[in-house]
Amino acid sequence: MIPGPVRLFGASDVRALAADLGLRPTKKLGQNFVHDANTVRRIVRIADVEAGEVVLEVGPGLGSLTLALLDAAGPDGAVVAVEVDPVLAGRLPATAAERAPGRALHTVTADALRIRPADLPSSPTALVANLPYNVAVPVVLHLLAELPTLRRGLVMVQSEVADRLAARPGEPAYGGPSAKLAWYADARRAGPVPRGVFWPVPGVDSALVAFTRHPQGDLGDEETRRATFAVVDAAFAQRRKSLRGALAGWAGSPARAEERLRAAGVDPTIRGEQLGIEVFAAIAATPTPDGPPAAP
Repeated sequence: MIPGPVRLFGASDVRALAADLGLRPTKKLGQNFVHDANTVRRIVRIADVEAGEVVLEVGPGLGSLTLALLDAAGPDGAVVAVEVDPVLAGRLPATAAERAPGRALHTVTADALRIRPADLPSSPTALVANLPYNVAVPVVLHLLAELPTLRRGLVMVQSEVADRLAARPGEPAYGGPSAKLAWYADARRAGPVPRGVFWPVPGVDSALVAFTRHPQGDLGDEETRRATFAVVDAAFAQRRKSLRGALAGWAGSPARAEERLRAAGVDPTIRGEQLGIEVFAAIAATPTPDGPPAAP
């Protein structure tokens, strides 16, 4: 097919397509559809999608952002859209053919939390998505773990989730999601998104989070990651406790936790919110004087 101009959705287009499908957006699936063309253009611009690139989109819904991604990727690129709703996934190819002729769209009907590389027709280099608020963190972490070809991403999430993903050690929002994302990438907030660009209008504020995978790759292999994330989970399960207390269950006792921490050069009286992911990895890798590291 000869490439033609891409026609983005407006508010009336989104509502008309939803009515045609008999769709009532559900809170369970986190269905809040972007209907503002300027917003999707802004997202694609901040994501820095390049011509010829393969972009992964999760939760494309009716296709508002999909069309803008297809436009940016161009005839030589592609968008791989993962959609759990079979009705929406079934309609998306027709929308692309009508409004973005000559562009390559691959639709995968699946739960993004179960995606493996073999499920995708090609290897994406960028993730750009409006993520359902209730699964945003696990989806981002799962995709980064499963798809090493992802070099960068831009996701739209609930504002508080954006704070947690982009926070640095010592900041109030810093926690398990911040530390785990830092295993893979450097993250930053990339701006707010007004409520009024969604249909239906959500009851929470939204924001963009951009991330770039570490140039040297992830901080370790899968076994090391699992061990490190076990320490992170333990540290933030009781985040108001000192590390000596918070890691007691993980290490076997408060005394063993203190031994592990001191062996790693970490003050056992501080809290996990002060530590970067590299320090958590060092704790996981450091044996006590009388034995190996605790099992993940």
